[in-house]
Amino acid sequence: MMMLCEDEVKYGARFVGRQAEQAILTECLYSDQSEFVAVYGRRRVGKTFLIRYVLEKHFSLFATGLPGGSYRDQINNMCMAIVQGFNVDYRPCNDWMEVMRYLADTITNDVSYKYRKKVIFFDEMPWMDTPKSDFLMAVEWFWNAYASARSDIFLIVCGSATTWITNNILRNVGGLYGRLTNQIYLEPFSLNECSQFYDLKHISMSREEQLKAYMIFGGVPYYLQFLRKDLSVVQNVDLLCFAKRGPLSMEYENLYRSMFKNFTSHIKVVEALATKSMGMTKKDICDMTGLPETGVTTVVLQELVDCGILNEYNQVGKKTKGKMYQLVDFFTLFYLRFVKDNKGVENFWTMNLNTPAVNSWEGYAFEQVCFSHLNQIKRALGIAGISTKVSSWKSADKENGAQIDMVIERSDKLINICEIKFASADYTITADYAKKLKNKLMAFKEETKTKSSLHLTMITTYGLKKNALHNSMVQSEVTSNCLFNF
Repeated sequence: MMMLCEDEVKYGARFVGRQAEQAILTECLYSDQSEFVAVYGRRRVGKTFLIRYVLEKHFSLFATGLPGGSYRDQINNMCMAIVQGFNVDYRPCNDWMEVMRYLADTITNDVSYKYRKKVIFFDEMPWMDTPKSDFLMAVEWFWNAYASARSDIFLIVCGSATTWITNNILRNVGGLYGRLTNQIYLEPFSLNECSQFYDLKHISMSREEQLKAYMIFGGVPYYLQFLRKDLSVVQNVDLLCFAKRGPLSMEYENLYRSMFKNFTSHIKVVEALATKSMGMTKKDICDMTGLPETGVTTVVLQELVDCGILNEYNQVGKKTKGKMYQLVDFFTLFYLRFVKDNKGVENFWTMNLNTPAVNSWEGYAFEQVCFSHLNQIKRALGIAGISTKVSSWKSADKENGAQIDMVIERSDKLINICEIKFASADYTITADYAKKLKNKLMAFKEETKTKSSLHLTMITTYGLKKNALHNSMVQSEVTSNCLFNF
């Protein structure tokens, strides 16, 4: 594999995270075969930025779909991209098959790139696929009949409509079935990567502030770029989310409109799930929203899972029919809890700190931070190499009301029962709380019929205040500092 030049190495020092993804793209660039790679993930997560950062100097063709563009607009736009990328004469095309033949002919006749990969980047690809356009059929022809037979083409496809990429490229059952040579699902930043980002932008924040920022914005780079270094996190939230015409005040609507064609059903689902911290079954969601309990709703749920908006899990001891769906997108949850009904209220966030509503949200949001950093928690517990299944659990006995924030089922026949507590100081296990913990463990053991040993694990912001109850009950502890590890 060809080594990166010195300038690329120096430039790379200013890029946050994505080392594994950069390595995949670089390896494909210098491989001895043609490559077809799909890059997908939640809107605003930095897909295009990553591709351009690693490959822009190598682009032969960069074409981006036009939002709302007509069939003719999309075709003309691609033809112009071919002209600009390869410096060739314009060739009018009547349909997508002619466009792809134009591209193939151009590559065949081009001698300036004879000894290196022709990097072809189709960005916002779903917008190119207008109704009845046969766009996908033409792409199938380009790859199957032309590019795959060569060794010098690197085709990258990307788009904010994750479900289109998933359904038409990753799960394609036609001509593109099994044709991808690689795929990259781009996750939001971790806390560690956010910390690197703040350092890069010279934003000074304590770890507690970084944690609170994550509970609102998640690790979405697009949101983090708006943070001003001269303001506190609280002031930034007021400015970005609650101020009139704040940069993120309309993000909720834009997010779902851009990701899904028929987004109203998706919004109904997330707004229902925002009211239930532990999630709901499909039946419960349909009962609350009025959506049909058919395959149509199953598709909506799967699309939200594919985009990282929802998490799906099976509770311990329950079959697939009882699958739970849980809202895990930080910004969506924050918007629905606080922004939706308070847009334009000056200094709303500043004025409502430490209220019961905010305290309740902080507890749930911290739980979601923990779920999004399971690898860090496993490393802190010394079980990184052990296979696990992770879920939440709620007692079927409504009178009991017992629920457990996080259950880590381990292949070594041990279960970590994790209690997650967000607090501004060391957390104290009182006699009353100790009694509740014992009841939870007992209810879990009885209802799940598990034969595994149960270890009580406390995950807190600053750790536990040591006392007799702590020593007798808790087998392991994890603090928020552990979540910042790589």
